[in-house]
Amino acid sequence: MFEQDIKGLEDLEKLNRWRSYQSTLSFILYVAIKKLYPKANLRIEHSISQGYYCLLHRRVKPIDIQRIDKKMREIIAENIPIKSQKMSRPKAIKLFERLGLKDKVVLLKNIRVSRIMVYSLLDFYDLFLVPPFNNTGKADKFYLRYFFPGFIMVFPVWQDLSILPEYVPQPRLARIFSEHEEWAQILGISDLGQLNHKIKNGLGSEIIKVSEALHEKKIVYIADQITKKKSKLVLIAGPSSAGKTTFTKRLAIQLLVNGIRPVSISTDDYFLPHSRTPRDKFGRLDFESINAVDIKLLNQHLCRLLQGKVIEMPRFNFITGRRNKGRMIYLQDNGVILLEGIHCLNDRLTYRILASLRFKIYISALTQLNIDDHNRVSTTDTRMLRRIVRDTHYRGYHIKGVLRHWSSVRRGEEKNIYPFQEQADEMFNSALIYEPAVLKKLCLPILRRIKPDAPEYEEAKRLINFLNLFYDLKERDVPSNSILREFIGGSSFVY
Repeated sequence: MFEQDIKGLEDLEKLNRWRSYQSTLSFILYVAIKKLYPKANLRIEHSISQGYYCLLHRRVKPIDIQRIDKKMREIIAENIPIKSQKMSRPKAIKLFERLGLKDKVVLLKNIRVSRIMVYSLLDFYDLFLVPPFNNTGKADKFYLRYFFPGFIMVFPVWQDLSILPEYVPQPRLARIFSEHEEWAQILGISDLGQLNHKIKNGLGSEIIKVSEALHEKKIVYIADQITKKKSKLVLIAGPSSAGKTTFTKRLAIQLLVNGIRPVSISTDDYFLPHSRTPRDKFGRLDFESINAVDIKLLNQHLCRLLQGKVIEMPRFNFITGRRNKGRMIYLQDNGVILLEGIHCLNDRLTYRILASLRFKIYISALTQLNIDDHNRVSTTDTRMLRRIVRDTHYRGYHIKGVLRHWSSVRRGEEKNIYPFQEQADEMFNSALIYEPAVLKKLCLPILRRIKPDAPEYEEAKRLINFLNLFYDLKERDVPSNSILREFIGGSSFVY
């Protein structure tokens, strides 16, 4: 086994321990709040600023945060056991009905799992997709930050649970969460139980249609903003499996509707020859580094296009590791350049272009459906499922390799993409509230290829358990221009 594969397996273990850390802290947070404010309802929302955004269904005051922080640290210091027991689904439903936890009841009534693992801390009970640690003392690092109208619980980084990251506000990202809440209200879906209930009652096709219409409405809005600002260079960046390519094609159509003639360029075609490509610490070609791009040539071409001149686009050949000659293109007077790539929010990539001419877009699966009030699903899992289907079906990768390489992809994103996302003029949330219900049928057979004795099995099992919570949705109802089609096939676009 190669050194990078060993590193990938070690990272899978770190990620799973990190998820257990999050579950443990979430349980501690819930118990602390219930002890301080018995009538409060905790809702753990989205990931932001390296933590979880939390609400209490009322405005939180700074004094509340101080009290919650103190109570959490007391619970951690006492090193209290966290117990687990398997219950039949009917018994678990009765338990949570008695406790008044309606979100758990709705969830349990709308899944097909027969046996449920229930966790207890003191006299409090909860459900967790990823098991918490067996005692509270193992999750002793965190801090809380006020974020109107709730707060953010910051936890350690996945690479090292002894390191707490610095809190960095992300106001633009927070606006996307508000948008997501509006979309959820339109759909009448705030968690998995409600989604399954609607699918069970024959409303799956309607959910898909409305979700896709909301995507299209946002793309129209972004196209109108570009047109209004008379931008000449639109920079589109986002992490792996975000749906950048399909988004760019759909944006181009809406710009055409506005009378704007787009020219699309991919930074991938400006990669340096393999002989000049930087390498990572394992000696592999590092295409995620900005230094893998021929920045000088890219800027020369962008300037020539903006001057109304014709250029010959390069076409990078990943097999030979060289650039080939591509098509001849030019920019019309009413034209705009759409440049797509992971580094597009980094000003170094387009250093010769005036800031007034640029319009930056960040795209990613920024939100995900909650399982219940205390269990959010990582948005990276959404992208992981997309990648599993695409890479195994259409790119010839084995599922084990996809899982092993994921941590390397994440490291590249954390270094090259996330530090620049707040610089975007607009953000597009490519997540679709229904997509795990469609991906389930495609992903499960792939994940089940991994045997119990394989080191990747625990990660595969986690994803299988997650997907098994969803009712199936048929992919035939997914429109041909959907971002999801970029990964499951059947797209009306040519890639």
